Amino acid sequence: MADDKQGRDEQADREEERQREREVEEARTRGDEKEPMGNDPSERLGDLDEALKSHDYPATTNELVEAYGEYELETQGGKQSLADVLASTEDQTYDSADDVRRRVLGLIGR
Repeated sequence: MADDKQGRDEQADREEERQREREVEEARTRGDEKEPMGNDPSERLGDLDEALKSHDYPATTNELVEAYGEYELETQGGKQSLADVLASTEDQTYDSADDVRRRVLGLIGR
């Protein structure tokens, strides 16, 4: 290929096309990946976040499991119930919804 303006333009056009093809291939490859979990607690805790705000505190782990154990949470491994998430913890007392939220987010963020 001659080193002239037309040759350089054609080479640039081919490079742009190759770049588009690489982007499409990367998008296909990444299509099966799970979306990263957001940092917004209301997204990760779903309806449980609102329920915790209206709960009377102090409250124990057992009381919270009894009241909200069936609520589904988004975890790194998929969805889990609050009861399953808290099953590995000792019974403790929480003074506020923020205390519970921090504990649960710490457990599901592992």
